[in-house]
Amino acid sequence: MTYDIAAIGIGPMNLALAALADEVPELSIAAYDAKPVYDWHPGLMFDWAKLQVSFLADLVSLVRPTSRWSFLSYLAERDRMYPFYIAERFHIPRREYTEYCAWVADSLPSCHFGTEVAALDWDHNHRVWVLTLRTATGTRQTTARNVVLGVGTSPVVPEPLRPLLGARVYHSGEHLHRIDALAGDGVRHIVVVGSGQSGAEVFLDLIRQQREYRWALTWLTRTPSFAPLDYSKLVLEYTTPEYMRYFHSLDPDVRDRLIASQWQLYKGISTETIDEIHNELYEHMLDGNRPPVRLLPGTAVHNAAKEGDEIRLSCLHRDTGRTVTITADAVVAATGYAAVRPALLKPVEHLIAWDSQGRFDVMVNHQVRLVDGVTGGLYVQNAELHTHGAAAPDLGIAAYRSATILNSIAGREVFRLPKRTAFQSFEAV
Repeated sequence: MTYDIAAIGIGPMNLALAALADEVPELSIAAYDAKPVYDWHPGLMFDWAKLQVSFLADLVSLVRPTSRWSFLSYLAERDRMYPFYIAERFHIPRREYTEYCAWVADSLPSCHFGTEVAALDWDHNHRVWVLTLRTATGTRQTTARNVVLGVGTSPVVPEPLRPLLGARVYHSGEHLHRIDALAGDGVRHIVVVGSGQSGAEVFLDLIRQQREYRWALTWLTRTPSFAPLDYSKLVLEYTTPEYMRYFHSLDPDVRDRLIASQWQLYKGISTETIDEIHNELYEHMLDGNRPPVRLLPGTAVHNAAKEGDEIRLSCLHRDTGRTVTITADAVVAATGYAAVRPALLKPVEHLIAWDSQGRFDVMVNHQVRLVDGVTGGLYVQNAELHTHGAAAPDLGIAAYRSATILNSIAGREVFRLPKRTAFQSFEAV
């Protein structure tokens, strides 16, 4: 059969799409992911880590609070509603959110795991997208009138560290898969590079284990400070659909300038994590005999080299211009993620209207502009930071964006979307 929608990648964003589409009988949908089961950042799934957004930013509630697939429905099915009510948790554990998403993914017949979309092509004669699917049992093809890319972002590693990637130099997204090996390998000094939430959580995990493993720690960041996520109420309105629409209306050069200045909306550290780190540092001070811990803001890795078992980092201090050399046994690059052009698009790259920097040219409804003659719809989830602003990676926009895409594909307002989502007027009138 030819589906109305093929969703590529099953992370929270496309899972929201599948959950909302479950109540739109006139739209057929199939979602594919190469992973054997649903998971979400397993290398950073600390038992104590919490979401940085409210539990209301689940897959559906901000558009359809009565949905069968809401977080509250999940709690009710698990018989956890009253414990949750009494706990008064606004920000839930990350592992609980992941378990909720896995419950939805396991329950939806439209979700197909262990199925890689190896290539996407366009059939001009039949006016459909052709997906080449690869599974453990072989390769086959299916077709769809619309495709929604939700393949997520890829780890970013600074250029000086890339040649050194291996057992002792790795991206923070692999941390929980790597730390046991480091702990048993005589590591004496670990450097954490990067000061977003993942960098803070990795550093917190390492300093909590310092008494046992006796490693020295250095945490450095090129930003001027270990800055908090800006979670003040009026600033949070910059992650609402209203600001997203305004942001999209601006000239591309203005949007790029704004994104560069708004990094604390989506790259900062939660104040709770900062407080926990400071408490650990205070305990470190009281211990008196622990290995040293250094925090170095405004410090960027300029060069890196391996000499025997040691890693030598040449770092530049932004204020003084001085260069300092740091010798380490292991380095964790907590340097974030970025959208990349998926390899599966290779057959259709010439059909996509790219912007001047080689990025998707995305319309306000999250549809990618295509060349004339291609009638199928191509939509993106969390690949439009440059066109839709700081809301793009935010879980709080997942339901709204998915509903917008479904409304566009259906050609009618299947889901009523909120018209006013902020007190501020972002455009002077």
